Amino acid sequence: MSEVVRRHLDLGCGSKPRNPYNCAELYGVDIREDLSASGVVRIMAANLSLQPIPFADNYFDSLSAYDFLEHVPRAALDYAAGITHFPFVELMNEVWRVLRPGGVFYAVTPAYPHEKAFRDPTHVNVLAAKSHRYFTTPHLLGNMYGFSGEFQLIRQNRVNPRGDYEPRHPGPARHLRRLLDGMLGQRSHLVWEMQAVKPAMHSPV
Repeated sequence: MSEVVRRHLDLGCGSKPRNPYNCAELYGVDIREDLSASGVVRIMAANLSLQPIPFADNYFDSLSAYDFLEHVPRAALDYAAGITHFPFVELMNEVWRVLRPGGVFYAVTPAYPHEKAFRDPTHVNVLAAKSHRYFTTPHLLGNMYGFSGEFQLIRQNRVNPRGDYEPRHPGPARHLRRLLDGMLGQRSHLVWEMQAVKPAMHSPV
């Protein structure tokens, strides 16, 4: 029996997609066209505030979003049709769709109340400590806005972002650095690590 190849997708990747879980195959999505990078299978072009993630259902073992979610609008008005869209909620639906059952979403974003969340004029989506409840069990508050997926929160913590991945159980040196960052007010970003819950994961009745 052949071994299943693990795949990772980095959202808003630019020309340097990241691979925090060291999957064998790395893919990216960016708003710019004709991007490529060494060791990357493919970088697809898409505006994820308007378009779906251009991959099939259940295709990835993990997804990442580094300093990306804050650029996805919370709401958009289609005046001609008289419809309000929620691009961020729609993106979270897409993240859930392309993850396999049990797949992991890892995101790092500047967050309230740190000033970095508001400094950049292109930041249109400021997240806070309880924002994950719109997408995670048992709350799933995003259902009222069209969220149809389900995630389970693995962990959430505030960090001064360094490198590609903040481990769930940091070593003594990194733990000390986190404490110092907290004392100095430098924990500007929020880390989300959440698992996609899908029907295949539920036990049969």
